[in-house]
Amino acid sequence: MAREPSVTRRIVARDGVRIEVLAQGAGPCVVLIPSLGRGATDFDDLAGRLAAAGYRVLRPQPRGIGDSAGPMQGITLHDLARDVANVIEDDGGAPAVVAGHAFGNFVARTTAADFPGLVRCVVLLAATHVWPVPPAVRESIEKSHDLSLPDGVRLRHLQHAFFAPGNDARVWLDGWHEDVMRAERAATEATPKEQWWTAGQAPIVDVQPGADVMTPPESANRYRDEFGAARVTIVVVPGAAGHALLPEQPVVLAEVLLAQLKALG
Repeated sequence: MAREPSVTRRIVARDGVRIEVLAQGAGPCVVLIPSLGRGATDFDDLAGRLAAAGYRVLRPQPRGIGDSAGPMQGITLHDLARDVANVIEDDGGAPAVVAGHAFGNFVARTTAADFPGLVRCVVLLAATHVWPVPPAVRESIEKSHDLSLPDGVRLRHLQHAFFAPGNDARVWLDGWHEDVMRAERAATEATPKEQWWTAGQAPIVDVQPGADVMTPPESANRYRDEFGAARVTIVVVPGAAGHALLPEQPVVLAEVLLAQLKALG
């Protein structure tokens, strides 16, 4: 792999919102949006690999993380999508591949629906294929980031909801932002599903971890069946990968994404 381009940080400010952007590399643009209540540094490894391979990688920090700031109440997914669109426009406005991890794919899909001219393709990284989330999994999600619980309890729930058997869930004991999580969850609940669910008409790459409790085998074809085979490409990450995906299989995930990016031309 070529040497990773250095990371620069800048602020994109518009309409009272300030979004910190971690940027690196040059070439076709790829935007990476993190999971619920988590920040852009979750993508450190992946972003470096993509940038080294010849892509311009933008990582907007969600409101409330790093130097990003803006209203956290009374917002919808449309507001968060506007943040992403502002970042793409500030970087030149060339249509980008927008990849969202877990909750981040809600924002990616909304961006594609609201700003079709700015999105070449939407990549779903560990998207939830069962809705609503089963109660036992929902409980584990809630308790995995509850800092009032002992680490041992949190680890059991992290393992259940996010990590494949045999993988070390301790890497996700840190990095959670409760206020951001609450705001993002409320924004999702305030946005009618039909306004973002289909990602407009953008092509979709559905990257599925092989051992994700939120993608049981019977649901694997959900998006392709719903949106059409002409729009949806399914890629299964082999090996031990759960909903966390990024820290579990970073090398394989980078290879998968690079193959899909090259296929886009």
